[in-house]
Amino acid sequence: MLPDADMERFLVDGYVVLPGAVPADVILECQDVVWRELSSRGVERGDRSTWTQPVVRLSTPDVSPFVAAGTSPALWEAYDQLLGDGRWSKRRGVGGTIPVRFPSEADPGDAGWHIDGSFDGPDGSYWVNARSKLRGLLVLFLLTDVDEGSAPTRILEGSHLDVPRVLAPAGDEGMSFGDVAPRLPASTFERRRVFAVGRAGDVYVCHPFLVHAASWPHRGTQPRMIAQPGVGILEPFALRAGVEVCPVEAAILRGLRDQK
Repeated sequence: MLPDADMERFLVDGYVVLPGAVPADVILECQDVVWRELSSRGVERGDRSTWTQPVVRLSTPDVSPFVAAGTSPALWEAYDQLLGDGRWSKRRGVGGTIPVRFPSEADPGDAGWHIDGSFDGPDGSYWVNARSKLRGLLVLFLLTDVDEGSAPTRILEGSHLDVPRVLAPAGDEGMSFGDVAPRLPASTFERRRVFAVGRAGDVYVCHPFLVHAASWPHRGTQPRMIAQPGVGILEPFALRAGVEVCPVEAAILRGLRDQK
């Protein structure tokens, strides 16, 4: 169970860290699966000459070690606390994608500030709205050790409180996820920047509106693997008085209230 201090940190900062949420033996099996997927693309674990791209993006495999990782009791308890029991989609697995980042000075081309989209938009891109249709959380599974030199995800603490004001005028239709960051105030990008670093098996559980970005260059010696799925919700957040709200929804309401 998340202690009260972590619940408050989630509201204020937009994320909490669950150290060792995925057991070490499961993580090692996940790494082996990822390397098999990479090998099928000609990228070999023992041959650094095949590490020619700064990033290779994989769909997260739907196999047993990832099922074990995605159904970690510590994670499901946290999801219940942050979203409400019975309000989120209990997927058996991790889902999402795994951008594998290799030691490289090259620009990966995907390192801009953004929030993740949550539903298919009319222009073929992913869209998002203030009620966070279909997405309740962003989750970062550290499948390898990650330090500041190995291209960790960058996070703008508290930025989830700035996003609702941008999304609200678009109503339920929402907007393309790529249109959100350019509309944010300059103060968003002056917020404290932190790196999603830690040991393999640590998990960052984030508000869906948390502004984040990849970092580069990767100056480490080994590839960095992070799975980054969303946690689905069964109904969009109501965002109205008289309805029981979960912490994720409470943060959206706080952002709307504080920025009027």
